[in-house]
Amino acid sequence: MPEALMKLLDAKDHPLLSVEIGEVNRMRRHALDFEKPIAEVEANIASLKQITEGIGEDRTEEIRELELLLEHITREIFSNLSAWDKVQMARHELRPYTMDYVRLIFDDFVEIHEDRHFGDDPAMVGGMATLDGERVMVIGHQKGRDAKERAYRNFGSAKPEGYRKALRLAQMAEKFRRPLLCFVDTPAADCTVEAEERGISESIARNMRDFALLKIPTMSIVIGEGGSGGAVGIATTNRVAMLEHSIYSIIPPEGCAAILWRDPDRAPEAAEALKLTAEHALRFGVVDEVIEEPMGGAHRNYDETARRVKASIQRHLSELKGLSGGDLVQSRYERFRRLGEWYEEGRASIAVAGG
Repeated sequence: MPEALMKLLDAKDHPLLSVEIGEVNRMRRHALDFEKPIAEVEANIASLKQITEGIGEDRTEEIRELELLLEHITREIFSNLSAWDKVQMARHELRPYTMDYVRLIFDDFVEIHEDRHFGDDPAMVGGMATLDGERVMVIGHQKGRDAKERAYRNFGSAKPEGYRKALRLAQMAEKFRRPLLCFVDTPAADCTVEAEERGISESIARNMRDFALLKIPTMSIVIGEGGSGGAVGIATTNRVAMLEHSIYSIIPPEGCAAILWRDPDRAPEAAEALKLTAEHALRFGVVDEVIEEPMGGAHRNYDETARRVKASIQRHLSELKGLSGGDLVQSRYERFRRLGEWYEEGRASIAVAGG
């Protein structure tokens, strides 16, 4: 970076340091290891733009060259992500969460609280909203941006009352004949002693059963982490989609490595073995669609990511609305029965995920 540019960036009270540079610097602070080359080029571009706009020094050619370099570097990095890189992307601190999608996709959202049995769970949010004028029910896991909110949201790990609230809202959606949309983003359900005492396993199992029997169109989207029963508790739906850099797994890679090799540091190896990426989930029939993210990941363009998620929702709902309640239940049953299907070939038994 040119020396003059470095001085400009170091001068924290300089009038040219705008919101744009502040946003770029925030991206740099939260950049994953493999994202750092991208973040550095973005910082250079933002700084040169400030010089051009602020003091009239024409750096247009340099900016154009850096933008071409940025596109090349980004494509090169994101075309070669490992399974472990995808895990890091799914957990990215700046990745959009459920309430971000609610804000960008839906109108007139009214949050509904509590399960009417024990209490409320901030890790599971939900309520009525409109999608292009149509009333729908929205449910999803919600993580936190800072330490205080993460503690409040329990890092997106819902408790029994969270899953019972989700079921309450699903049944309300069925009562009023409104499609149900679920946003999945959890490392796993809460595993504390208190959650066990209040029936976390029973609440997830009941959700799986009763979600399967809903006579309304249902769809879930894995927007970040799809962790174990914590994910399936709201993802037993007619259609399941995943964002490109999200993951879906029975166990986090660290936990898998700790169990298999008693070494959590082998998590990258476990991530490869678990086949937890969106591409694997689509190949095995676990999901019906992989939603492509903007280049560089969902956290780099909330608006475009939300537009693509919305388009997926509209497409699947339009297909499901033509089915009767009984047909919706039957198609949902058949979808999940196909997972892990077996057939005989000669003397060997072969497992075929997704049929």
